[in-house]
Amino acid sequence: MRAAVVRERSGPFRVEELRDPEPGPGEILVEVAACGVCHTDLHIHDGSVPFPLPCVLGHEVSGTVRAVGDGVEALAPGDRVAGAFIMPCGTCAMCRAGREELCEPFFAHNRLKGTLYDGTTRLYDAAGDPVWMYSMGGLSELAVMPALAAARIPDGLPLTDSAIFGCALLTSMGAVRHVAGLQPGETVCVVGAGGVGQSIVQLAGALGAGQVIAVDLADDKLEGARRSGATATINAGDADAVATLRELTDGRGADVVFEAIGHPATFRQATEMAADGGRCVFVGIAPAGTLGEVEITRLVRRKLQLLGSFGGRPRTDLAELMQMVVDGRLHLDSVISRRFTLDEADLAYGLLARGEIVGRAVVEMAPAG
Repeated sequence: MRAAVVRERSGPFRVEELRDPEPGPGEILVEVAACGVCHTDLHIHDGSVPFPLPCVLGHEVSGTVRAVGDGVEALAPGDRVAGAFIMPCGTCAMCRAGREELCEPFFAHNRLKGTLYDGTTRLYDAAGDPVWMYSMGGLSELAVMPALAAARIPDGLPLTDSAIFGCALLTSMGAVRHVAGLQPGETVCVVGAGGVGQSIVQLAGALGAGQVIAVDLADDKLEGARRSGATATINAGDADAVATLRELTDGRGADVVFEAIGHPATFRQATEMAADGGRCVFVGIAPAGTLGEVEITRLVRRKLQLLGSFGGRPRTDLAELMQMVVDGRLHLDSVISRRFTLDEADLAYGLLARGEIVGRAVVEMAPAG
């Protein structure tokens, strides 16, 4: 099969021939239709988050099941599926408690070592040397993942566009529902209007938020947020974002502030935008070791809550998100703005690194057009 392989820090995404992978027990082999282009991959690419090389990045996919491993009963060859970047084992303490976004083997094996849960990768190059997997290694024509990380796509939903269920929308569901516990009518502020930020905007509106205010430095991204349902936008390069937000909320601030960038300045800014008793939910990934500041007295006296959020719960969230699209409450095409072929993966991530992708781009395994 063909896959985009990264062999050196900040090096090119080179398309290589890898050996066709095979699924193990509890796993599925997916013929990938599309893979989302997510900024988190860039932290692995440039080494700001440690991960072994060479590797195949890409962690939200859609495609068709080609084969299943022993013990897989819920999915069968021919099923159209979306695969999530969170890949629950189903048996660890966190998975048994229903908190599969904290699956212990996922972090210990995949995020630290680039393997699946038997301690080995499914990817090997032509010489037989291992190539490590970030999630399922989605920038490839074939991908292996635990069956629990995938959900069947309902008839009528587009196959390639459904890739964004696996991270952009799943991450948003984790942040908005499971961590923020958003209540109908609450005011929301989203700092960072990229692919995840726009998905949070859209999902917050679908789950009953009152005002949904998006903040960014780029007018094209703010326009994307408006298409996704933002009731107001703030260009933080043109105005004092904190003061403007308070004007828009009659001086209160936002009940919930989502920070979807992962930068110290916006971390602090989010805490200043929150209303008294408000929640600050941090979604953006930062380089390892990055610290965020908060004014301690304000945190204590105003009873702010600072909450981290990492992904959602594939076994329940994927199906619910898909049903929301079927029902017309969410729209995939409002988030996806660009499409690339596998041979253009290096171009896609270069544009993403320069801030030139609005919303979400996807890499399609078949030639675009």
